[in-house]
Amino acid sequence: MTIKYKDIIEAKELLKLPDRASKEEIKLKYRELIAQWHPDKCKENNEECNEMAIKIIAAYKTITIYCNQYKYSFEKKEIKNYLSGEDWWFERFGNDPLWGNNNKS
Repeated sequence: MTIKYKDIIEAKELLKLPDRASKEEIKLKYRELIAQWHPDKCKENNEECNEMAIKIIAAYKTITIYCNQYKYSFEKKEIKNYLSGEDWWFERFGNDPLWGNNNKS
């Protein structure tokens, strides 16, 4: 299934996602919104809640399809952008006697 750019942007905006989001952040935002608009929990007009819940589910499906088709980069420079604090430190200082991991308490 091919998804158009416009559909992805509309889904992103409906789910109130930032320009960059992890799969976990996307799932969390979806769960927050569906909990708010689910017809069993929504305090608004029942018809409005149904419509919004359907839109949220469709938007999440669109984003999920996009994420599943996304090609992840495994290039060293890209992976370095997501190093943990400890890995970042080790990458820069390694086993340096003064700054390296050996001196961490």
